Amino acid sequence: MEISTIEIEKAATILKLLGDKTRLTMLKMLETHDYCVCEFVEIFKVSQPAISQHVRKLKDAGLVREMRRGQWIIYSMNKDSDVFPFVQSLIHHLPNQDFKLQELEAQGLRISCD
Repeated sequence: MEISTIEIEKAATILKLLGDKTRLTMLKMLETHDYCVCEFVEIFKVSQPAISQHVRKLKDAGLVREMRRGQWIIYSMNKDSDVFPFVQSLIHHLPNQDFKLQELEAQGLRISCD
């Protein structure tokens, strides 16, 4: 595996962005599943505008991409980003967050966008 390097300035920006617990958790969650904003609202128990701000910051940094499915906008990790290897190496050390999705499904709150 080829190790890519990024500029210190860019690394600092990414680290500052991921210094927020919610954004860091979102990114870890997006490592294994795609999510809709409304699912993040239920999981994090914060307002839709607050979640949208977090997602927008991740998207602006190129870490997250969006795809429209009908009325829903689904967010996924941008694995084509030049900083993806850096971010992946960071979140690799974090505990799996799939239990949050399983709790959402158990409550019947998982969005079906098909």
